[in-house]
Amino acid sequence: MKAMTPSAALAAIIGDKAVPRTEVTKKVWEYIKKNNLQDKAQRTMINADAKLKEIFKKAQVSMFEMTKLINSHLS
Repeated sequence: MKAMTPSAALAAIIGDKAVPRTEVTKKVWEYIKKNNLQDKAQRTMINADAKLKEIFKKAQVSMFEMTKLINSHLS
């Protein structure tokens, strides 16, 4: 996989090194689990904190929508 460079907002979560998409998703999930951001009632939903809100532009997204939103922050 080709290494992708994260935007400044995404770099605040995963670091500023260029990494493959698979690694980006893995690091974002580590952040979500570490900060307990997965919705308790509906496990497929992610509750955004201040850092994730910069990427998602809303308070809650589904895990499937999350990948699409993250991709727009990679170049």
